[in-house]
Amino acid sequence: MPGFDFDQLRTFVAVAEAGSLSAAAPRVFLSQSSVSEQVRKLEERVGVTLFTRGKQGVTTTPAGERLLGHARQLLAQSERAWHDVRGFSLAGELRLAITDYFRPADVARLLRHLGVAYSSLRIHVTILKSGEIESGYDTGDFDIGLSMRVLGKALGRETVPGTRALGREPLEWVASPDLAPVVGTPLPLLVLPDTCALHRFTTQWLDEHRVPYTIAHVASGVAGLQLALSAGLGVACLNASAAGPSLARIATLMPGRRLPPLPEAEFHLLPARRGEPEWVTQAREALAAHLTAR
Repeated sequence: MPGFDFDQLRTFVAVAEAGSLSAAAPRVFLSQSSVSEQVRKLEERVGVTLFTRGKQGVTTTPAGERLLGHARQLLAQSERAWHDVRGFSLAGELRLAITDYFRPADVARLLRHLGVAYSSLRIHVTILKSGEIESGYDTGDFDIGLSMRVLGKALGRETVPGTRALGREPLEWVASPDLAPVVGTPLPLLVLPDTCALHRFTTQWLDEHRVPYTIAHVASGVAGLQLALSAGLGVACLNASAAGPSLARIATLMPGRRLPPLPEAEFHLLPARRGEPEWVTQAREALAAHLTAR
């Protein structure tokens, strides 16, 4: 009997929701070539074309749109079955804190998925900076915290022992494709407030590499930063999933200046606290399994 490969279905859903192979790649922690290969194999398996390719990305065909609904249900049902067999019973009010940089376009979809998979779980989400998440987590403000750090550079403090890594993304210099920086002037840098650890990392990184810059705009959050970038106000350092497909990735060489190569960022769930309810521990495991699934 014909059937589906669940890894291929996860990748298919990621591409359909992201709108391009490149934007989907960091969501499933695969290379773009691996994403393309999984989509190709799935189309061969079902015998129909699932995406229409274009210069702006991909869109689902009528067959792809039908499969998308089935795929979401199949993945949610698979997750429910997996955790039911292992004795998971998730019910209660869960306070979840997520860094502003974590797959901004995916947060709503993540909540929808959890709502379908665990209908008895009521989730309250707060979007914050990583340092605020970690300090609030220490004082019991949240049940589960998802934060980010730059590899080799702690975001706010040293990595908390027992954290669970969810995956890595490259940091990139990004700007509007229409940006035309003036040769001989400081780099127009767009950032979040200086309470943001990535702000502090970026300015320190430029200082260390002796790249002149000026703070051209301070946004309150990643969404505002994306708007400022799209408006051509300057250049920012962002992780791949926060950058989005509409922004241009800037090579290290720009007119009149050379930008330093950037390290990777890693997302992780903060460890279980002593004495936390068992269902919270189970919710963390379920969330980690969903976010690291390929």
